[in-house]
Amino acid sequence: MTLTGVIIGLATFLIIGAFHPVVIKTEYYFGTRPWWIFLIVGIGCIVGALFIKLLLVSAIVGVTGFSALWSILELFEQRERVNKGWFPEGPGHEKK
Repeated sequence: MTLTGVIIGLATFLIIGAFHPVVIKTEYYFGTRPWWIFLIVGIGCIVGALFIKLLLVSAIVGVTGFSALWSILELFEQRERVNKGWFPEGPGHEKK
């Protein structure tokens, strides 16, 4: 019996859960301007995962990278949720 799949699944769950409030707080304080930070982190993690020999660590770094890239979309969708009034408008919110 191996726990690798379970550990990767749990790590994925925790990583996605961690990015959710990061996206909300980023949009609240800075708007969508820092989207490029998520891009750099995402690409960096994905490239890094290619060079990590340990499967478990490589998978977790890869999941982190793709979650960072997905957060770019979520950041812009969060702006739309704020525009609809579903979330409070912060000091970093861009006016249309």
